[in-house]
Amino acid sequence: MATGRTHRPATRSRGIPEATVARLPLYLRALTALSERSVPTVSSEELAAAAGVNSAKLRKDFSYLGSYGTRGVGYDVEYLVYQISRELGLTQDWPVVIVGIGNLGAALANYGGFASRGFRVAALIDADPAMAGKPVAGIPVQHTDELEKIIDENGVSIGVIATPAGAAQQVCERLVAAGVTSILNFAPTVLSVPDGVDVRKVDLSIELQILAFHEQRKAGEEAAAAEPGAVIQTPKESGKGPDGDVPAVMPA
Repeated sequence: MATGRTHRPATRSRGIPEATVARLPLYLRALTALSERSVPTVSSEELAAAAGVNSAKLRKDFSYLGSYGTRGVGYDVEYLVYQISRELGLTQDWPVVIVGIGNLGAALANYGGFASRGFRVAALIDADPAMAGKPVAGIPVQHTDELEKIIDENGVSIGVIATPAGAAQQVCERLVAAGVTSILNFAPTVLSVPDGVDVRKVDLSIELQILAFHEQRKAGEEAAAAEPGAVIQTPKESGKGPDGDVPAVMPA
């Protein structure tokens, strides 16, 4: 029997900017750590530092939640955890299906953070008939032929795609046709979806390439600084203003 799809976070109806929504999980992670240490209150400066943002931005973000803190006291940690969890929809049960139970899909199935954050892995689905019935993280894998039935019976609105790139679009289309309206995509490809369907892409190779860029740049800066006879010449020393054309590193 289908459970229906009436769950929706309150953020859209309340007009919270997407940039703020993207930072809410960072605040929640920092607040959860404080809560686990039984810290009752936290200042905006302390929480901003823990979340990696500036305090003015944090206060602005919290104003959208209707939470302004108390001067000289700060924010109530437990109440903020509840507020942010509610806005993100984490006070509800969100059944999730994972499609593609290879190494990555199996790792996701074993991830303990789903349950603690309001997400329940309702089903694991794979196209390989040999996988059918095999338990992964205590859940038997089901064949893709059952995908639509599984989504309907569990009221699933969030799907995770961990298939090879070539199969991802077809899986996406089947998920959407079956009623899934939010997709987390780990496949190394861009998915095409209709209006009303949200896709979040996680591409580990792209993240690694960005890190490689920064490592290369740091290595270049270190090499330049270590060059024998290199001198850092400031605008004052060169007689040029901050917009002058004298290079910062001059040969001896």
